[in-house]
Parts: sequence; C-alpha cells; structure tokens
Amino acid sequence: MDDMPARAEAIEAFAAALRQLRKSVGNPPFREMSGRSGAISHTTLHEATKGNRLPSWETTVEFVKACGADPAAYRERWERANLAVRSAGAGLEAFATDVASQPPRPAGEIAGDVRPVPSAPGGRGRFRPVHPAAFAVAAVGVATAVLVAVAVNRGSGTDGPGLDPSESPSTTSLSAADCPVVPTSPPWSPPAHEGDSAKFIGDITLTDCTRVGPRQTVTKVWRLKNTGTVPWKGYSLHRLDLPQRPDQCQTVPDVPIKDTRPGEMVDIRTNITTPSKPGLCYVRFKMMEGSGRVAFPGGRPLNFQVIVG
Repeated sequence: MDDMPARAEAIEAFAAALRQLRKSVGNPPFREMSGRSGAISHTTLHEATKGNRLPSWETTVEFVKACGADPAAYRERWERANLAVRSAGAGLEAFATDVASQPPRPAGEIAGDVRPVPSAPGGRGRFRPVHPAAFAVAAVGVATAVLVAVAVNRGSGTDGPGLDPSESPSTTSLSAADCPVVPTSPPWSPPAHEGDSAKFIGDITLTDCTRVGPRQTVTKVWRLKNTGTVPWKGYSLHRLDLPQRPDQCQTVPDVPIKDTRPGEMVDIRTNITTPSKPGLCYVRFKMMEGSGRVAFPGGRPLNFQVIVG
C-alpha cells in the first residue's frame, strides 16, 4: 500500500499547526522570530510552515520557543508526523532534513520579503512538485508532495491600525538612534468587513521618540477616526510581540476600543511601564474586530516608540 498520502497529510498537518501557533501570537515576521531564537535563520522558520517537508525537531523547538510556547507540547505530534515520514521508506528521509545551515540576514535588515504563497484564485490550495532533488526518489514509488498554500488576506489600505506583520521591522536590533521607525506599507487588500475603514488622526500623548525614564508608568493615547460605514463594536488593539520580554515596555496584551460609529473619532489609551534598561521601546498593535479577526490585515501597525533613559 502506498504511504505517500499519509506522509503528505502528516507533513501538512504539522505545518498547519505551526502556522496556527504563529497566527495566535500575531504572525510575527520570520526575521523577528529568528532574532528571538538567536539560533536559526528566518528562511528555515519560513520553510517549516510551507508543508513541503517535515522540519527537524531542533527547528521545531526554535519555532515554538520564538512564539513563546512550550516545545514539549509539540513533541508528540512531531513524533507522529516523523513516524509517517519514515514509514514511507528510506528514500523519504530527505523530506525530514533541515535547512538550518542557511545563514541569517544581518541584524539590521528590515523584515518583510518572506511572504506566504497565495492560493490560486477561487481555490483553497494547490498542488506543486517537490524540490527537483526529490525526483531521484520517484523510481521507488514516491510521487509529488501536497502543498496546501496559505491563503493570504492582506487587509486594507488604512493609515494606521491593522497590519501585515511581515511588513514591520524586527525589534531585536533597534536602538534609540533608530527612532523614529517607519514601517513600510503593504499592498492594498480589503478589510474584514466591507466598507470598514480607519484613519489615524494622531498621537495625543507620547509622540514618537519621547524620552521616558526607566521603570516609569505613563499613558499612551492614540486618536483614530472611523471613516467607513461599519460601526466598531467590540473592537480592540492586540499587541504583536507576545510574550513580552523583561527588556520591553510592558502593556496589557489587548486594548479595548470604545464603540465608535462611522464618522466618529475615538481615543484609545493604554498604560505603559518602561523597563529598567535604556533603549528604544517599539511596540506594535493590530486592530481586531468584534469576532476576533484582524480588522485591517494589510494596513500598517499602530505603534508607540519611546526612548527609555
């Protein structure tokens, strides 16, 4: 009996679990995850989510840790997937190899050029052949691997809230000299709700590069305007770089937004506690609509950036 379907299914299921984990913490850029790990390249992390091959356990550990989760919780499912891969025969061992030898980019580079592959129009996925090296295995009965492409929802062209996380720079290499950080704008795509739109009016408190002392608690206030036709009910801002590290500014993970009708402006406020270490605090949020989806998946992030010290 051909074990190929079971192998492909196991690999894709494990990749889907990794994608879901990354999504649950705000889809941080792969380069940012690489910086958090300090032991693995962003290309290796990206490859782990594609479903082309099963990542090594070492790669899995670094991926899960970069998302702030416990690798032990993923050990059993990795073992099951690895067993499915190995049971297909010795020729399939290449699919379980790692690309960890690829060097990471320099620390100061801007994240954003690694993006998921969109599915074909009107479809939820597509087939594509495996790496050319795998064709040598075809003689022993190995066909092509199934790649279920990630459907990319890039959101709206708003001025501030929401974001495509891959468009934001890594926070691991920023210093006070980098302030202000200017995120790039992703391509336009529709919001979660047709007719929804937002405009960033301004920073009411703590404009970019404001200096704040260490271990201080201050209040950040942004002002937005609902410029669409959809009422904001139950909306919030969700912090991206979770879990929060001790050397980062501390905030609540989710900042509620007061219900806002079309045409109205709203002030959104959160308390910030600065760390003891001097440097640049650059913290990003994305706007979530009432049911928990990203309201503007392709818009730039709403952020604050203060210099500590």
